Amino acid sequence: MKRYLDSLLAECKLDENNLDPLLIARDLPDDAALICALFAYGNVKAMIGFLRSLDFGLLDSDESAIRAKLTDRYYRFQSVIDTQNIFIAFAKMRKDNIALEQLFESAYKANGFLFALSNMIAVLRSYINAPTHGIDFLFSKPFDHRNPKGASAMKRYLMFLRWMVRNSFPDLGRWRGVKSADLLVPLDTHSFAQAKRLGLLKRKSADLLASIELTQKLKEFDQNDPIKYDFALYRLGQSFASKS
Repeated sequence: MKRYLDSLLAECKLDENNLDPLLIARDLPDDAALICALFAYGNVKAMIGFLRSLDFGLLDSDESAIRAKLTDRYYRFQSVIDTQNIFIAFAKMRKDNIALEQLFESAYKANGFLFALSNMIAVLRSYINAPTHGIDFLFSKPFDHRNPKGASAMKRYLMFLRWMVRNSFPDLGRWRGVKSADLLVPLDTHSFAQAKRLGLLKRKSADLLASIELTQKLKEFDQNDPIKYDFALYRLGQSFASKS
């Protein structure tokens, strides 16, 4: 199994023929990269097109300028107003000098990875004044890090953290205060199905506990960097989905 996953990983590419939100996020600051990760769902071509239409320079603007510029930017569950409020929230965090790296790493060092993840979500949501269905879907909700049963898979946050922490292809390795061994696999519908198909996962629900279970299994193949196989599972899932 390890040889098979390693062979899949060796074949993975990141380019215009192999689209991924990291194509956009890799040239952006951390907060804008997180926005890319949060919008990373649905049809990949539509999602990349939406991300390319966004002016991330607006994160240095005030609320009135953001609302004036983002008059027609919506994506699936997020309305124009949702998109505006998301940019306004991140602009306020930037104005308050909230650095995502420091925010996450301080909580991580104090109480571990799951606590840091839940805490980051709580801080992000504290900047949203008008939560909606679209906002709730995009940001998720904080969870009990001591008992994450019932928590969603947090796929897009875990993908963002993969980008930031891992320093090998295809990731960015910007954050050095979090261990790659502590990351969790970002599970989506396709990678969950492939993990089940390959016998790597027994859990029936694609939730945070499934991500934890799969990560523990992948540690049998690489204890220090188990989620390097995420990209391979994701591409494998995409391939199976396109053939079905």
